[in-house]
Amino acid sequence: MKYDTKIWHPNISSVTGAICLDILKNEWTPALTIRTALISLQALMCAPVPEDPQDAQVASQYKTDIKAFNETAKYWTDLYANPEKILNSKVTNLMEMGFNEEQAKNALAKNGGDVEKSLNYLLSN
Repeated sequence: MKYDTKIWHPNISSVTGAICLDILKNEWTPALTIRTALISLQALMCAPVPEDPQDAQVASQYKTDIKAFNETAKYWTDLYANPEKILNSKVTNLMEMGFNEEQAKNALAKNGGDVEKSLNYLLSN
């Protein structure tokens, strides 16, 4: 289990998305359900544990400058977890290649938002 979307959190790698949560590693047992894992992850998101970090840089910022940490976390959320902004960026990318907005949006919709597949689709039609 890992994050695909970049996230600024002491217990999640800002590079790989790996999660530092004991039940996902050495405390995991077959008796744990996906529900248990998700509840534990939700608790970790609400109450970071910077003393046991996955990302030392993020943990250091969390412990020494919570205001800067919150600003960076908000910035990363706006940058990496804003579906509308991400879609607009992809549409703009395709439009810069000479396609109109409607063509770009339709191609992205038909190709699961994948720009490369959308470009191949547009070029083949």
